Amino acid sequence: MLRTTALFMTGLIALCFSCSKQESNYPANRKPLKVNAFIQLPLGTVKPAGWLKDQLQIQANGLPGHLDEFWPSLTTSAWHGGEGEAWERGPYYLDGLVPLAYLLDDKRLIEKVKTWMEPILASEKSTGWFGPEKNKDRWPLAVGLKVLKSYYEGSKDPRALEIIKKYFVYLADNSPDWPDKEWRGVRAMEIAVTGYWLFRQTGDTTILKTISSIQKNSFSWTNYFNTFPWDSMAAHEGRIPKIWDAIGLTAHVVNNAMATKYPGIWSQQSGKAADLQASYDGMAKLDIHHGQTGGRFSGDEHLNGPNPVQGTEMCAVVEYMFSLENLIEITGDVKLADRLDILAFNSLPGTCTADYWGHQYDQQANQVLVSNAPRPWSSNGPESNVFGTEPDFGCCTANGHQGWPKFTQSLWMASPDGGLAAISYAPCTVNALAGPKVPVGIEVQSNYPFEEKVVILVNPEKDATFPIYLRIPEWAAKPTVAINGEPFSCKTGEFLSMYRKWKKSDRIELILTSPVRIETRYNNAASVAKGPLFFSLRIAKKYTPITTIKKTYAYMGSTDWMIEPASPWNFGLIIDNSDLSKSFEVVTNPVGKYPFGDQGDQIYNATKGGFDTLSQNPPIMLKAKGKLIPSWVMDNNNAGLTPHSPVVLTGDAAQAVASDIELIPYASAKLRLSEIPVIK
Repeated sequence: MLRTTALFMTGLIALCFSCSKQESNYPANRKPLKVNAFIQLPLGTVKPAGWLKDQLQIQANGLPGHLDEFWPSLTTSAWHGGEGEAWERGPYYLDGLVPLAYLLDDKRLIEKVKTWMEPILASEKSTGWFGPEKNKDRWPLAVGLKVLKSYYEGSKDPRALEIIKKYFVYLADNSPDWPDKEWRGVRAMEIAVTGYWLFRQTGDTTILKTISSIQKNSFSWTNYFNTFPWDSMAAHEGRIPKIWDAIGLTAHVVNNAMATKYPGIWSQQSGKAADLQASYDGMAKLDIHHGQTGGRFSGDEHLNGPNPVQGTEMCAVVEYMFSLENLIEITGDVKLADRLDILAFNSLPGTCTADYWGHQYDQQANQVLVSNAPRPWSSNGPESNVFGTEPDFGCCTANGHQGWPKFTQSLWMASPDGGLAAISYAPCTVNALAGPKVPVGIEVQSNYPFEEKVVILVNPEKDATFPIYLRIPEWAAKPTVAINGEPFSCKTGEFLSMYRKWKKSDRIELILTSPVRIETRYNNAASVAKGPLFFSLRIAKKYTPITTIKKTYAYMGSTDWMIEPASPWNFGLIIDNSDLSKSFEVVTNPVGKYPFGDQGDQIYNATKGGFDTLSQNPPIMLKAKGKLIPSWVMDNNNAGLTPHSPVVLTGDAAQAVASDIELIPYASAKLRLSEIPVIK
């Protein structure tokens, strides 16, 4: 019995693989790069199952699967052979659509993908440049490289790989062009994600020289995270720039979400612990100064402090997830995988309608009204809070759907010693090589994160010896692992290594017990969590279709929604801190087709061309006690400033009988109170 833990200590990775001398079955970092903890599996190796497959199918049936049929940014896109937008929206759309199509093996979507990819594959110039003629900017090509990588893995079309190779030749042959005042400058190291993948495939050291040039000639996120000028005091005093110049771009929420990985991925080549440490420092500082419930940090365009009514742009959520997926591959850090789960199961679905026909530009932790009304955003418009097709900027309309497909691809990874690693436990199937190139089928049977039991069936083509690494989350309490009924010792906060001879029909059973816990947030408010799920006050709601500043596109389920509260929201929690089990009763329900929805949500019905009202409860709920706080009222179309906890009630409010209240998962609550005051 062996236990392997990936520890991050003062910027160094301490990863001791099992005693296997087997090499990786997938292209891994080679010298001069540092060895990574894990290796991302090719697209399609991991396929969704259960509720996760339903979620991807909802995307295929919703906005992502139909957006290019009616949205002008895509119907006329120069990336598709048209005369319209030639910058980032075409590549953004494909960055989510390509993996979605191949993960579902959806013939309609695969054909749609090909109609986009053929003009791109035909656009390559002799210099190595590609894309629409009128685009002269390198930024959208950085996204295009990720699209080409996914398309190559999904379709096996060798032309995609050739374009990637030749574009890196272009970069090597041309002068650096990464100005700080442009998006391509602050996001330059996004190219390194594909670059290191390409180096692992080819061993061409010219690629590393190109990445080194990009690192030296673009904005230094390592220095930025070391000094971090935009703390919560800067937000409070209004010193954070709200424009898109060389300074303002450093405070942009999406740039920060993307950049959390840049020092870390560069550390593979630099070999410097300080570079990797900068990624950790950046995430820690963003948490301290701008962190909110659901694993994210604020940025209603620019960073804007920890107040739970400040929003977070959807693009920041999916890009933060992608950053974590890259950093997990490098470090094997359980804490990062825990954070990835929290984002995936809270902030990602929390900013979308349950049928994925609408999304928000800005989501809020305390979101008690969804409307087209002014709010104290840093620099976004009043429509940013609406669930719709294009609330505020269209970047999130094009980019937001990458979250679920890329998360699915990252559920399992390979290890350099011929093993396989479980990063998360959403239901899926894996068909990968392990040990001495033995095909292994893995089936994860679970309703995780809604239930605690996970069953993993391991079926190698023949008996084979290799390690399977299981992530044991830090939030788990007394987790248990058994193989074929025999207990296997484990500990929280580690990747447990099970190095053994695996046989057909081997069964791993994992119980991730997770009692209710409280996290202290802004003004000492409580965030209630169980496992990776956070919970919000259940608020009755009324949906009303509206017309936003942006044009409302009347196409299938594409609708802009205002959501108003139909029950009080200004509650405080009554908590027995000595024993939280006395304060919360856990209620479980069947996991339906829309696990991130709730009663009253509007679900598009393509058969009748209209909307149905959802009647199902979320898969898990909490019952609790609370009291109304009469002095806590709306301000600027938001919940007013969160009262400082513990809240002392007076008069009739103090004498009032405690009310029964219900808490539902953050993502199921389209109106929500997630950072809840505590009554003294």
